[in-house]
Amino acid sequence: MDKNEEKLLEHFRNPRNVGVIVNPDGFGRGENPINGYITDIYLRIENEIIKDIRYKTFGCVATIAVSSGLSSAVKGKSLGEIFNSDNTYEKMTVLITNEIGNIPDKNWHCLPTAIQTLLIAISDYYTKKKNEERVQKIRNIIAEIQQKVQERIKERKEIN
Repeated sequence: MDKNEEKLLEHFRNPRNVGVIVNPDGFGRGENPINGYITDIYLRIENEIIKDIRYKTFGCVATIAVSSGLSSAVKGKSLGEIFNSDNTYEKMTVLITNEIGNIPDKNWHCLPTAIQTLLIAISDYYTKKKNEERVQKIRNIIAEIQQKVQERIKERKEIN
């Protein structure tokens, strides 16, 4: 077993930050477009910093490991660090894979689903704060990620 597989399996066997936050500052629910697995993310945010993150997921080894890695990667980060860049998806992918290693190619769809779910939770936070500008910015990022996912699905169908 290589180092990447070990890190991923470690997050699966001992997932971090599993659970629920009662009355969260932000909540997001994401559904994987390939397998229908559901992930819920709960955020506690103070001064624009993710002070706590919890998740519950129904999914495979990769889904659980990615959710665990995502939660570890963003806990303590400012919201600006997460989405105030031109390459939010790529930045988040690097943060997660630094935590769990690379995921198997057959499970590629777990990364964008987790990232979108986090962004939905952050959007919920800004909706509650009535910050429509940030909500719209996050919606645009989510739409870009969804477009990438659809292109990859189409590409993979043409290959198979």
